Amino acid sequence: MEALKNLDVWKRACRLSVDLYKITSSCKEFGFKDQITRAGLSVASNIAEGYERDSIPARLQYLIIAKGSSGEVWTQLMIGRTAGFLEPATCKNLEQETTEISRMLWGLIKHYRQKD
Repeated sequence: MEALKNLDVWKRACRLSVDLYKITSSCKEFGFKDQITRAGLSVASNIAEGYERDSIPARLQYLIIAKGSSGEVWTQLMIGRTAGFLEPATCKNLEQETTEISRMLWGLIKHYRQKD
């Protein structure tokens, strides 16, 4: 787990998940709140699960899932902002962070595809 603790994208995904829990703590739309926090948790969790696997194809599979979850978070932030569930300024910052996490994941995916 030492490699994981040094992985910037994992650290940022963990912070994103915590931020999502914080900004939705007072959200009354339970289904929305549940979905966005689960998707955020999925990004960091799938990075971790991939890094605990013993093969490049397995690691790739989980990184791809994490990247998909980041797209889900980005979409839900946009919907939450548009629907008025979440504060627009906060959403904009988290949308940018989610986009950067997605880019970082794409870089890792390309790296491991070249190794495979």
